[in-house]
Amino acid sequence: MGIKTLSRRFITRSLWGKKSRDPHEGVFLQGPHSRWKEFQQLVRIFLETLRGFRALHFTGPCVTVFGSARFTEGHPYYHLTRQVGSKLAKVGFTVITGGGPGLMEAANRGAKEAGGRSLGCNITLPKEQKPNPYLDKWVEFRYFFIRKLMLAKYSYAFIAMPGGFGTADEFFEIATLLQTGKIEDFPLVLMGKEYWAPLLGLFKDSMLKRGAIDTLDLDLFIVTDSPEEAVSYIKKNTIQQFGLTYRAAPKPNALLLERGD
Repeated sequence: MGIKTLSRRFITRSLWGKKSRDPHEGVFLQGPHSRWKEFQQLVRIFLETLRGFRALHFTGPCVTVFGSARFTEGHPYYHLTRQVGSKLAKVGFTVITGGGPGLMEAANRGAKEAGGRSLGCNITLPKEQKPNPYLDKWVEFRYFFIRKLMLAKYSYAFIAMPGGFGTADEFFEIATLLQTGKIEDFPLVLMGKEYWAPLLGLFKDSMLKRGAIDTLDLDLFIVTDSPEEAVSYIKKNTIQQFGLTYRAAPKPNALLLERGD
């Protein structure tokens, strides 16, 4: 019985955020539909984007922390990520994650315990899946690409903890935006030198050697095992770079039905 319970828990954790009870995005990606259905999709996309803007407008300067849902409490990576969340909160950043278990929970937990703000964003989850308990605010999105947009738009820096396809995808998206100049000088950090060593080998021994990337592309991010170094790097390259100051957050406008919670 215990083995079956553990197995079910592992399956739930490993699939967290990878499926949704809302079918609209799957339908949207199936190819052309009737003009009316395409128009309906456009309206949904617009309204969801607007809802995301309104929900996150008053969150303050954020740092997004990516990471696997599979490394739970007791794992060294969980402890490391919890430290990262705490140190980010102590210098005034809002910590934002996918809102799930594992390393997402660790980052939110660290921020919450340090007295900082802790947010979560993900796709609409199946009923059996719930966000972690260390969130001040949780925002759900029907469309995965809108969720990724929000994580990028409202963050001044990005940290990729050890993770799988999802974490790698999020890291590569931010790296590509930096490489192409769509976003400029936003700090990007890979945490875990040993974990990411094979990926760095791919960059240097294959991509760089064959001319697929330039030497300067490897300067778009840093790799470290130290939460102190990561947060110091972010603080140095955001507060002065973007003119961030310690002041009260803007207040919601009641006429626009805005809420600051």
